[in-house]
Amino acid sequence: MEKKKGNKGADVKMGLTKKQRSWIYTGTFIALIALFFIINNNTNGESEEGPYPPDYVPTSQGVVKKAPNFELKSIDGKMVNLADYRGKVVIVDFWATWCPPCRRGIPDLISLKKAYASKGVEVIGISVDDSRTIGEVPTFAKDQKINYPVVYVDQSVADAYGGIESIPTTFIIDKKGNIAAHFVGLVPKESLAAQLDKLIKQ
Repeated sequence: MEKKKGNKGADVKMGLTKKQRSWIYTGTFIALIALFFIINNNTNGESEEGPYPPDYVPTSQGVVKKAPNFELKSIDGKMVNLADYRGKVVIVDFWATWCPPCRRGIPDLISLKKAYASKGVEVIGISVDDSRTIGEVPTFAKDQKINYPVVYVDQSVADAYGGIESIPTTFIIDKKGNIAAHFVGLVPKESLAAQLDKLIKQ
């Protein structure tokens, strides 16, 4: 701080007093807090929906991706064709009997099928069990009282859906046959239900 001699030779400090500097610092701090508050709360017209689960992978905005059709054999010997479900919201779940997270998620899918069947929602489970465990699928489905079609995977179908590198991998398909969302890993039932509720209204 520069100093200047007064008329009597006394040193007089130039500039602001300590009290004035304190007021300026306080005012600046309050102004910055207000600015951050305005920026963080300005949605600019964006959706106010809550956050998605960590593993939620939305389709690119403005890009419609058709769900690849498939016709796969079910555990009861029937053929299940995805195209037959057009007009419904469909959960397509890739899973396996040897996958603990898949097994934990099965009761949620059963519950969702019960709750939403009357609203036009279907669930299709695609087993990726290989030759070592494929024989266990029908018994597992019966023991778990699975109430939706369970089919056996075909590698071409897995590839068409981007390659299934981790299970469970779950796709939600809207009434027009578009992939609305997909999840990698076990998903809370509430997250799936929220997506169903949104798509049912469309």
